[in-house]
Amino acid sequence: MKMLLTNDDGIHAVGLRAIYAALTEAGHTVHVVAPMTEQSAVGHSLTVFQPLRVKEIRETGFEGLGVHGTPTDCVKLALSQLLPEPPDMVISGINAGPNVGPDILYSGTVAAATEAAHSGFPAMAVSYDGFRPADLSEQARHAAALAPRLAWKRLPPRCVINVNYPDRPMANTRPLRICPQTTAVWKDDYDERLDPRGSRYWWLTGVIPPEQVNAASDRALLSKGHITMTPLRFDFTDRESLATLEDMNLASLQ
Repeated sequence: MKMLLTNDDGIHAVGLRAIYAALTEAGHTVHVVAPMTEQSAVGHSLTVFQPLRVKEIRETGFEGLGVHGTPTDCVKLALSQLLPEPPDMVISGINAGPNVGPDILYSGTVAAATEAAHSGFPAMAVSYDGFRPADLSEQARHAAALAPRLAWKRLPPRCVINVNYPDRPMANTRPLRICPQTTAVWKDDYDERLDPRGSRYWWLTGVIPPEQVNAASDRALLSKGHITMTPLRFDFTDRESLATLEDMNLASLQ
């Protein structure tokens, strides 16, 4: 298969290099188009006020294109300009840090996969529940085997498959579970500090309150050591509220 591989941690990230090696080892043709620098939590943002520049990266056992832009920039530019032919699938990751529940809204990893899905390509986002992975080769091999096994044609259009691996060796990892995302949201906090000149600044912290995490949701199962898989659909229409708004007779205000 022809694979487009991207991420939001940057083209030098451990997770991207691991899954590149695994996909290549499995016999796939892999084209890497990924950000030159860390782009975590940029969501679905685009670069519109400056040009996009691309740098070719060639190393022993790896080659790819680094884009001075966001993950969504990478996918758009790859699909429209950089790839010699359309890919069979787009994979984003492996991200350092989970993308479950409310993380999905902010994630550049998920956004890159979403952009691919909206362009009509099978798309999978892959993340790891740890922020300093040293070696993700086992998780990468599992993901590389998992992606082609999915019956993509049975899934609805623009579906993104969101996969998360627990922060533990694969030998101790519990089986994959298909599950919804948790409805719990972040409880934000900011660590207030002083710079060397005495001026205040703030650093975002916070947690997803464990007591608010739905049982059998992505966050709950990932914490128990399961690989989680959640199908995502980015139709933001609140269909339950359509009838309620229609009953308000708002057209009479014209």
